[in-house]
Amino acid sequence: MRCFVRPQIHLLKTTLPFCFAFLAVPCSFATAAAPPPTQSQVKTVKVLETTGSWDGVKYAAYPTGQPQVTLLKIFIPPHTALDWHRHPMINVAYVLSGTLTVQKRDTGQRITIHAGQALAETVQSVHRGYTLNQPVELIVFYAGRPGLPLTIKEK
Repeated sequence: MRCFVRPQIHLLKTTLPFCFAFLAVPCSFATAAAPPPTQSQVKTVKVLETTGSWDGVKYAAYPTGQPQVTLLKIFIPPHTALDWHRHPMINVAYVLSGTLTVQKRDTGQRITIHAGQALAETVQSVHRGYTLNQPVELIVFYAGRPGLPLTIKEK
């Protein structure tokens, strides 16, 4: 009877190192990466540019002193009315999701903003925001100074 084990061992000894060497080679030829985006592929969309708040009042000036910027991410549940308040500085809200209605206390004037929209808020004017059937997620940017509160609650 002939032994078939010895030729198979010889075959493994001669071919196995080549198999592992092939696996060790980087596979860049098999999975070519997409080229990085170029500057011409960058898209910029101006969301808001204004010199006044949503109610038509022109902004007077930024607070004096050392500037301080603050960015908040705010979550408001459905069927929620915020307390009446005012802001002593220029600020802008951007709605990420949901719908928010903002109302001025003295006039009852309202504006409703939806996801993807921005709102230049009033300065020193008492107002509140409220939601209806859906929650709201928004980003608010404040241009103030150290020590100046972002929001002042009103009764």
